[in-house]
Amino acid sequence: MSDLTPKEIVAELDKHIVGQADAKRSVALALRGRWRRKRLSENLRLEVTPKNILLIGPTGVGKTEIARRLAKLVRAPFLKVEATKFTEVGYVGRDVEQIIRDLIEAAVTMVRDAHRRQLQTRAHEAAEERVLTSLVGAGAQPSTREAFRQKLRRGELDDRDIDVDLAEAAPSLGGFELPGQQGSNVGMVNLGELLTKGFGTRTRRVRLKVRDAFKPLLVEEGDKLLDLDAVAKEAIQLTEEEGIVFLDEIDKIAVRAERSGADVSREGVQRDLLPLIEGTTVSTKYGQVKTDFILFIASGAFHVSKPSDLLPELQGRLPIRVELHPLGKSDFRRILTEPEANLTLQYTELLATENVSLSFEPDAIDAIAEIAVAANDRLENIGGRRLQTVMERLLEDVSFHAPETEGQNIRITASYVFERLSSLVDDPEASKYIL
Repeated sequence: MSDLTPKEIVAELDKHIVGQADAKRSVALALRGRWRRKRLSENLRLEVTPKNILLIGPTGVGKTEIARRLAKLVRAPFLKVEATKFTEVGYVGRDVEQIIRDLIEAAVTMVRDAHRRQLQTRAHEAAEERVLTSLVGAGAQPSTREAFRQKLRRGELDDRDIDVDLAEAAPSLGGFELPGQQGSNVGMVNLGELLTKGFGTRTRRVRLKVRDAFKPLLVEEGDKLLDLDAVAKEAIQLTEEEGIVFLDEIDKIAVRAERSGADVSREGVQRDLLPLIEGTTVSTKYGQVKTDFILFIASGAFHVSKPSDLLPELQGRLPIRVELHPLGKSDFRRILTEPEANLTLQYTELLATENVSLSFEPDAIDAIAEIAVAANDRLENIGGRRLQTVMERLLEDVSFHAPETEGQNIRITASYVFERLSSLVDDPEASKYIL
């Protein structure tokens, strides 16, 4: 888990997301809470549960972007899922326990990669020995082998062709579930893996350049050194103690009081989520995973439904509520200029690949922000995503003719912005053709 302080976490999020200070602070405190909990005595640590968060705000204000940036920021198993992807147990579709199975897969990948890095030196030595054997044969004199080793390390043999035996991937023959495990994915057995374990790994001989042979050999030798049981055990512990699930679009499974029929399944998904968030044990192919201390961050726009339409029990399991604010003109202006990879910089750098110099006057930035706000007010309010539409429309001609305008300097002014984009707001039919 990252040991960043709350202030440092907020500062990292500020590099990519404009405004929404309350949401950033809540997420930062939740992450720091994991760090603090690990430093408690064991008895007290078992009593301290995560403070799950519910982010509430209209579309396009930064809820999903916070999740994306968190995934890159934290060194912990992280999974972002949409609540609408799941169905009540008994219905056709994915049940909510699949969330934990996907989370443990992410943890296994993290741990496996970490172990591979630790074993890299030994794996490289083993790969080098296999390359040397292919070059000089297994029965070569030690002095000959050592002479070729020095040449190999100096890169003098990189272009030489060698024959190496590489393991074939397990054939994809489908799978079946163990009796009593139907629908759980726990007992799913891959027939290809089963045959590989029963009859050994098949190999195939391929001819490669020495430089090209090292990569697959490194992977093979690294996998041989891995202790898969230790990887699974560490991944389970990492998931249980530091796992984070971002549950997006939770408002889409909220059921209003006057609705019925198809909404029964939505309510069923909520009920299935209750034990998962409260704390239960989920069976996975790596072992039993307890969810008591996994942090859940839920988010939703709640345009049609309200947070109070969620089951009371589920509301209680999301005790921290944060409201994200709609974006205005000043926010749009900041989005265009402040983040590290802001939109104006993206388009400037993209056109620079065609040797076209693109720049924006300050009043042009104001004009873009003004038109984006007007389009959101007149059409559908999609928040910051409107800027993508506006920028694409604004620079369509510039981008199209860029190959023919190589070497030119193009300066975007406010008058050019209004000339190109006024139809977005003035034409009542425009809403049919834009986002």
